[in-house]
Amino acid sequence: MPALSAAAFDPLIAALLAGDHAAALAETHRLRAAGAGAEAIVTAGLETAMGRLDEKCTVEQFNLLEIMLVGRAVSVVVHELYPEGVLPETGRATFVIATLEGDVHDLGKNIVRTVLLGKGYRVVDLGRDCPVDALAAAAEREHARAVLVSGLISPIVPQVRRVRPALAARGLGRVAVVAGGAALKQLAPADLDVDYVAETAFDGARYLDSLVAKETAA
Repeated sequence: MPALSAAAFDPLIAALLAGDHAAALAETHRLRAAGAGAEAIVTAGLETAMGRLDEKCTVEQFNLLEIMLVGRAVSVVVHELYPEGVLPETGRATFVIATLEGDVHDLGKNIVRTVLLGKGYRVVDLGRDCPVDALAAAAEREHARAVLVSGLISPIVPQVRRVRPALAARGLGRVAVVAGGAALKQLAPADLDVDYVAETAFDGARYLDSLVAKETAA
């Protein structure tokens, strides 16, 4: 069966950007019936839609509701493609994500997870109020390439500074640490002892893309 043209994915992209999860699911079924594999749908459909949303999300055009609606539509498609989750051998890389202990806000974390799933990564979500030791243990267990921590409130900062030592104690010095969230964005990477502080979910995803690309090229 010949490969589908880029235009074949346009209806899916439009449905995703409209936040219409029912239409997005219907388009996913249509593409699967036409012979498109999960990887192609992620790459030509979900990732393209996320890229276009990223372009719109400037300071002037940022719309949290729109991101949430698109995120829900992307999540529905991801679940359809990978009902048991993205497997280690099919994901581009594995990341562990959590809101650390002491912070119960998880909206930002959920948006980041959705963006990364839409890009074809495997994301292990430890939820909110997660102890640092549990995060490090999951990174070891899941063979994570990076851990992502979110913090909306400033009291969480000391917890973030504990992440790298906890990873190092398990021999995971090569695992990258990425931070994000309202409280953490006010600080530099050196202040938090992390590799990168993301301004937005898309900014963090671009950093992780570059990280994975460098390893692939090496």
